[in-house]
Amino acid sequence: MTTFDERERSFEKKFAIDQERKFKVAARRTALLGEWAAVRLGLSGAAVGDYIKALHKIDVSGKGGDAVLKQVSQDLADKGLAVSAAELNEVMQTLTAKVEAQLAEKGT
Repeated sequence: MTTFDERERSFEKKFAIDQERKFKVAARRTALLGEWAAVRLGLSGAAVGDYIKALHKIDVSGKGGDAVLKQVSQDLADKGLAVSAAELNEVMQTLTAKVEAQLAEKGT
């Protein structure tokens, strides 16, 4: 195996690890955002889990974090709760940073 082949494999492995980490961060962040929103929506018990699952479906369907934020914003608005886009973005960024710190702490 040549040095070029080894380097290529190394880059491919790093890419796969980075993609897996992004997925973990997004999944955990979405769950935390779902819990945050569920408290404001007055959900409890199994309804919280169902709400988080619905947000995960939106996230993994290829629509991503923006679609999740839009759904949370709509759900809050439907309940008469005014939360600005800036506040939701701030919550999302805070949760993302929290999850990344947790993963770094675990060494994942």
